[in-house]
Amino acid sequence: DTTNGQGVAGGEGKRNGLHQLNYPTDVLIDKETDSLIICDRENQRVVRWSRRSGATQGEILIDNINCWGLAMDDQRNLYVSDYGKHEVRRYQLGEKIVTLVAGGNG
Repeated sequence: DTTNGQGVAGGEGKRNGLHQLNYPTDVLIDKETDSLIICDRENQRVVRWSRRSGATQGEILIDNINCWGLAMDDQRNLYVSDYGKHEVRRYQLGEKIVTLVAGGNG
């Protein structure tokens, strides 16, 4: 029975600093980089937080997105649902390639 956890991302209230989150809606673990990828909804971004000790802030992977959910496939493509545009996009991490995979018709 676990009653206490360790904070690994965010804190200090709902704000937009790189060390903060505002209404995170989804999270996944990127095992290759030992990090968390977080849908930071109210800050309209997807951020990566290292799980290695000493990490004090996130890194913006995608901004200007109404992110709701995340998934990653075996090739490390990141799938992100955007509730504002009613679509799902695929991002190749480390690349500038973005592909619309579902929706996008308004």
